[in-house]
Amino acid sequence: MNTKSSTKLGVVIASVREGRVGAPIADWVVERAREHGGFEIDLVDLKEVDLPFLQEPGHPRLRQYTDERTIAWSARIDAIDAFVFVTPEYNWSTPPALANALDHLHQEWKYKPAAFVSYGGVSGGLRGAQATRLRLAAFNMMTIAEGVVIPFVAHHVKDGRFVPSELQVKAATVMLRELRRWSDALRTLRATPA
Repeated sequence: MNTKSSTKLGVVIASVREGRVGAPIADWVVERAREHGGFEIDLVDLKEVDLPFLQEPGHPRLRQYTDERTIAWSARIDAIDAFVFVTPEYNWSTPPALANALDHLHQEWKYKPAAFVSYGGVSGGLRGAQATRLRLAAFNMMTIAEGVVIPFVAHHVKDGRFVPSELQVKAATVMLRELRRWSDALRTLRATPA
């Protein structure tokens, strides 16, 4: 856990598919977080993390990991105080790479706030974000109401860059402010052994 002066924000790219648009959206979120100024930022690309399908012999809540990739993943997530999940929806649900990354761990996620920047077609990925909220509740994570929704995402990605609407810029500003507040508020719970 970080000190009060340093709040580490994990911006997680949930899609690992070729041609994904999550990466330029995550780059935009990182830019907005830098402008906010209240975070140290860790851009977490699940494609680069490349976790195997969950195969640890022990339950994740025990933290008795055997695979070096899981051990490294545990240390990385443990050091993060708050999360923005940049996510599409797959079949109205959580992308498989994100579900696998979440399920690899347990204690490391506890008492941390999370927000969503969801994208897709007409629904803007909202159904996937809602499904993921249920998963995060199992870790005692606090999912905040504020987030960014990007419907018809193809209209917002030009030459490999995400071009937000004015409303999305405002939504990101509010989301980051609330994430920092919740991270500060939950700091005591994160510091107290269960």
